Amino acid sequence: MKVNLFLQAPYRYLPDDFETKHESVCDVPYSLVTRDGMYSSIRDFMDELMLGARSGYDGVAITEHGQSSYDMVPNPDLIASSLAYMTEAEGLEVAIYPMGRSLGKSREPLRAAEEYATIDVMSGGRLVAGLTVGLSYDANINNEIPPIEIRPRFDENLELVLRSWREQEPFAWNGRFSQYPMVNMWPRPLQDDVPVWITGIGNPRTMRMCFDRGFGFNYLSWFGAKVTGKRIFDRMWEQADEAGVARNPNRIGFLQTIAVSETDERAEIEYGPHAEYAFRKGLGSIPIEKLGLPGAIDINGVKALIKDPGDFGLYHKMRTVTFAELVDAGVIVVGSPDTVAEQLISFCTEYGIGNLHAMLGFGSLPRNLVMKNIQLFAEEVLPRLRPLWTDTDFEHHWWPTRLGGKPIAYQTKAQTTAGASAR
Repeated sequence: MKVNLFLQAPYRYLPDDFETKHESVCDVPYSLVTRDGMYSSIRDFMDELMLGARSGYDGVAITEHGQSSYDMVPNPDLIASSLAYMTEAEGLEVAIYPMGRSLGKSREPLRAAEEYATIDVMSGGRLVAGLTVGLSYDANINNEIPPIEIRPRFDENLELVLRSWREQEPFAWNGRFSQYPMVNMWPRPLQDDVPVWITGIGNPRTMRMCFDRGFGFNYLSWFGAKVTGKRIFDRMWEQADEAGVARNPNRIGFLQTIAVSETDERAEIEYGPHAEYAFRKGLGSIPIEKLGLPGAIDINGVKALIKDPGDFGLYHKMRTVTFAELVDAGVIVVGSPDTVAEQLISFCTEYGIGNLHAMLGFGSLPRNLVMKNIQLFAEEVLPRLRPLWTDTDFEHHWWPTRLGGKPIAYQTKAQTTAGASAR
């Protein structure tokens, strides 16, 4: 099993009364920021990622959220490029995993392809390429993309990115959203087949595309496996069955917020207030309509939400949620190493999860506690997760060759369409 350290870069010093005075984390006035608070939030974030790289995690993963205080990473490639160079310089065999480069909002898709290719070269072939459609508030409001264009723009941009990595000769691109008289990207990735993962929140169309085309699928629920796990993973594996592919756990990634301490009681004392900060002042402060503006979700996604509104779990009460409610719902897995390992092994085994993204820094959690969480998890929990799936014949086709994976060539959209017609 692959276990990655996943971190965001939250601003850790929002005022206590933030929830009562500000409607949304997406339009937080910058007047709330101090220079020292901003510097330490970003600097600590980088130091924590490097600790993870040095502590034996399989990958270090980040994502993209523009103009928000709960994750101040407008372009994950800025962070990933630094990690690529530093880890290569130190000889650390760890995947560099920018999980959420948004192609649904991109007006410069070739730039995204160039950045990823450069990261792969800088890391010596350790890139895992995460791509996403993008959240509505970011794509539609921050970047002025009409909601109805998000998905077709993503589809087109994805084709350009993948083709630009593979083609050895210059070619012209005449798309609906972008036109390039000549595409001749330098450098290309070192990997012949860069592992490609699509990150989503449960849209069945996204899942099916991943199974049809040979991509990995990352499920970023934010609500934990207990709340949405069975619904989402049942839906996911049904899509795999319909696509005629094996239920290989290595092609599924799952994000889980985790807090580890010496005992269950100590974990609650140390992490409780910071977990409440993370959800009350972070995810819970994004109005739900800004996550999915009309037109941004296709009809299959709408049908899935109507059929099963539980996908959004506790979202309606996140602005006032308590630590006890977060723990009870499984939104955060917290406790001693034994408690945490038992819960993670249980749901990863039940749902067929072969890649766990362990979110070990969150909210206002200070540097020393994030470092403790990362280190204690690496020493006491990670070794117990590694043996999962070793007794199966499934190979990991969504991981770099240099790190032990056996990547496969994903299909182009044209190949997928032709295959569907033949069936």
